[in-house]
Order: sequence, then C-alpha cells, then structure tokens
Amino acid sequence: MIQAKNIHKYYDDLHVLKGVDIKVEKGEVVSIVGPSGAGKTTLLQILGTLDNASKQEPFELNINSTNLSTLSDKDLAKFRNQHIGFIFQFHQLLPEFTAVENVCLPAFIKGISKANAEKKAKELLDFLGLSHRYDHKPSELSGGEQQRVAVARALINNPDLIFADEPSGNLDSESAENLHNLFFKLRDEFGQTFVIVTHNEELANMADRKLTMVDGKIVD
Repeated sequence: MIQAKNIHKYYDDLHVLKGVDIKVEKGEVVSIVGPSGAGKTTLLQILGTLDNASKQEPFELNINSTNLSTLSDKDLAKFRNQHIGFIFQFHQLLPEFTAVENVCLPAFIKGISKANAEKKAKELLDFLGLSHRYDHKPSELSGGEQQRVAVARALINNPDLIFADEPSGNLDSESAENLHNLFFKLRDEFGQTFVIVTHNEELANMADRKLTMVDGKIVD
C-alpha cells in the first residue's frame, strides 16, 4: 500500500525529516505519535502528496505500486483525488455549503455527476448517523457532527487510503471516542487503510501498529 524510503524534508537550514522509512500494508490502521515538532504532520503531508520530499537526498514514495515521484503535478492531483482521503483536526468544511454539498466536492472534482454525487453523499451521511443534517451548514452542526461530515467527504471517492491529522483534537471525549471507533468500523466494512497522526493515546493504542517519531525520525 505505502512504501516510503529515505524521506527528507528541509526548510532552508531546518532539517525536519531525517531519512524516514515507512511501510503500511493494505487494511492496516497505523498511528504516528511523538512530541510536537517531531515531524509527524510534515511526514503525513508528504505521504499524502500535499507536500514534496526534499530532493537533496534520493528517496522513494510508492502508493498502490505507483511511483509518485514520476507523476506530473496534474497526474499527482488526479491520483490524490481518486485514491486518497484526508481528515484534519480543523474539519475545513466550507461554511457557505450544506453538509451534502461539502461531502460532494471531491466527487465533483473527479467528474461525477451531481445526481450520483449527491446520492453517494447522502448514503455516507446516513451511514454516519447524519440523515437529519443533509441541508445544515457547518455553523448549525456540533463539533462531532462537523467531523463526521468531514469523514464522509474523505470517503466519497472510495479512496484506498485515508490520512488523518489529529482528527479528534477538537472534540469532547465522547465525540472523540465515537470517531475513533468509526475509523475501525470503516476499515472493517470498506477495507480502507488509515494512517493517523495523533496525541490521543487511546486512539494511538487502538491502532494495529503505533509508530513513534522523535526529532524527524521514526524510532520504533
């Protein structure tokens, strides 16, 4: 599923990632923990193709046996849209759009018709217990509901792989627990692979594997 070798990231003289190797199998839930500033989010963004590894050092990044370093920006964006979903700490829903409209956005980018996108969006919102919230805008939703809308948005294109960055960081304990359990339900029902950066020890310990980052390296 993911095979990354010798991932480095420099910001001018700041060496953030120092030769990270990581392998994730299909259907795994992998958590990444470590102190703030260890490079967790930077690694997640590079694995998710939202950022690029520094080219001072030779590296490999393969997802689904596709060598991402060989793709053009256009092809990389297409690959990301079709194969990868993202869930962030701050849900990043567009405030002017309803729940259904927010969920549909990646499908529209993929070229799916409005009717089919809305049908799939409503199916996902039903699955996530939000059938009564189709037409509500983010300001009308609780924090837990907003995050579930963001999960539905991440799922709409049936991605193979979902990256989550502190997904429960802004939720109360009950909503966080519900979200954590949801990830494993999604993995079991839909077969998605999850890579989750978190400071939540409960979520981290639920994962199939827990990786610890310190000072730009994975230490276990």
